[in-house]
Amino acid sequence: MRLAKVAISINGETLKRLDRLVANKVFPSRSQVVQEAIEEKLMRSARMRLAEECAKLDPTAEQALADEGVSQALQESPEY
Repeated sequence: MRLAKVAISINGETLKRLDRLVANKVFPSRSQVVQEAIEEKLMRSARMRLAEECAKLDPTAEQALADEGVSQALQESPEY
């Protein structure tokens, strides 16, 4: 994976906490802490969007579609 350098501004207290993680060998570097935090935030954001989209679904309509699909599959399957 190709890495890109970026510059960020960060609150002094947050930087101290980040540096403690590095000093305690929880992470090998500041860069690793920031990279993992960003990746985690992006994954959470994607899950949140999925949950929001799922919340928009009408359970009754979804069940009707599922039942219709099962019914059609049974009609198309060969008799045994």
